[in-house]
Amino acid sequence: MSDIEKIINEAWDNIKDISPDSDKSIIDAVNETIEQLDQGKIRVANRQSDGKWVTNETAKKGILLSFRTNKMTTTAGPYSVWYDKVGFKTAGWTEEDHKRAGFRYVPNGMTRKGCFVAPGCILMPSFLNIGCYVDSGTMVDTWSTVGSGAQVGKNCHLSGGVGIGGVLEPVQAGPTIIEDNCFIGARSEIVESVIVRKNSVISMGVFIGASTKIIYRDTGKVIMGEVPEGSVVVPGTLPSKKPGMPSLYCAVIIKTVDEKTRSKTSLNDLLRD
Repeated sequence: MSDIEKIINEAWDNIKDISPDSDKSIIDAVNETIEQLDQGKIRVANRQSDGKWVTNETAKKGILLSFRTNKMTTTAGPYSVWYDKVGFKTAGWTEEDHKRAGFRYVPNGMTRKGCFVAPGCILMPSFLNIGCYVDSGTMVDTWSTVGSGAQVGKNCHLSGGVGIGGVLEPVQAGPTIIEDNCFIGARSEIVESVIVRKNSVISMGVFIGASTKIIYRDTGKVIMGEVPEGSVVVPGTLPSKKPGMPSLYCAVIIKTVDEKTRSKTSLNDLLRD
């Protein structure tokens, strides 16, 4: 990938001049970057041994450049015709292609070219955007969205209507990340590069962005931008410092995940067959 990275970075420095008519080497490098993302050979972010997530800026640049190198085209489906610069991941796939990919894909789901879906995943009618990564055993439930570049770990459950925000710009910004074995409750939103560490449970209707205050109920400690490992999080409010003024939304860590919590949030194994 070293030659491709060099071409991508040079093209990024001259992005205003990039178009579908750019040099073939640029077009090929952008297309290869998207293909590598699509196959899961590269990712928008990678977890290091110390738990730190490091952003792959070249991958993000490749995604953004693709919107300049690709032309608008039509894609015909069973009930509509779409007009866009990003195609479908599974367009033209045969049954054998699906068997090799190894994930279950329910009708009316949407996977854009450049997203990766690992074997053992279940995709209900959901939306997976370019550059996202969904690891093995994860279920993306009905009307859930996984945004551009977002990373979702192994054996997670994104419940109905969950939104995992995409973060493509600025290129140095980390994506929104859900680590392994997490449960995200219905209609919750995790956005703006927030990290939910492994084994956590986010209750229904929790909204967490970069500036959302996350409060430990027992101690009152306030953190932002990251949900610690094994946390159970529910929506809450902060009282106003001035009497009679509006309270403010916050997220509250009420306890650490235990067996009782897991029994309520586990996914029926039958759905994984």
